[in-house]
Amino acid sequence: MGSRVKQNPESTFEVYVEVSRPGENASRQDPELQRIFPEDFSDQEVLQTVTKFCFPFSLDSLSASQVGQNFTFVLTDIDSKHRFGFCRLSSGAKSCFCILSYLPWFEVFYKLLNILADYSLKNQDNQRNELLETLYRLPIPEPGSEVHLSVHSYFTVPDSRELPSIPENRNLTEYFVAVDVNNMLHLYASMLYERRILICCSKLSTLTACIHGSSAMLFPMHWQHVYIPVLPPHLLDYCCAPMPYLIGIHSSLMEKVKSMSLEDVVVLNVDTNTLETPFDDLQNLPSEVVCI
Repeated sequence: MGSRVKQNPESTFEVYVEVSRPGENASRQDPELQRIFPEDFSDQEVLQTVTKFCFPFSLDSLSASQVGQNFTFVLTDIDSKHRFGFCRLSSGAKSCFCILSYLPWFEVFYKLLNILADYSLKNQDNQRNELLETLYRLPIPEPGSEVHLSVHSYFTVPDSRELPSIPENRNLTEYFVAVDVNNMLHLYASMLYERRILICCSKLSTLTACIHGSSAMLFPMHWQHVYIPVLPPHLLDYCCAPMPYLIGIHSSLMEKVKSMSLEDVVVLNVDTNTLETPFDDLQNLPSEVVCI
């Protein structure tokens, strides 16, 4: 089977939202939608889902204020195509700025989110709306082409069909920095054997980079099973799914995950750079393709 990336999406992004985090003593409340573009976006199910993915950690955790600034979640549509939620958390994770798009333009959208967040924090509503309007109406440019949206926003369109490389591929670069080669090889073998795989980390940016980076390592193959770069608290039961999966978990939620009935799960802890597995997947690969 081929890539889960949608070919020829209708627009550069579907929706942009700004979401506020529930209060410290309001753990039962959902995050609140503060701003949306385009304003006539009407898919309420998508909006409710996106807001819950914006804060994928334990809200009462001390580590919540230390989470990474940028991360990406993934939603799967009815045609099994991936929609990427590119997020930027404000200082202290009080609010989240998010762009939902079918385009896997990680570096591009992270850069644009920094600009949009700066506009919002400075109450520069006109500049923010003009940038969003220009981007939304922009015909999908060809890979490698240069795009100028405004004086402050310029980018080169990436080519998702190419072999990922370092340092151009931000996710792959972060993955190689955070995880040693031996654990990468073991994880790669577990993916080839289609295992149930959990990756945990206390920094959201590193967590989702490791998920996307490990998936990119399969090139030219593609992971075809459950793929959740970061799992929000209300969906932790997914960790008990009987089918193969590749799931990212913020460290603040791992205590709850470990209390579940998990069997035959491969767990990579990025913070400690340790991998736990009940299998000998790497050793079971043909010797001519393994060199450690």
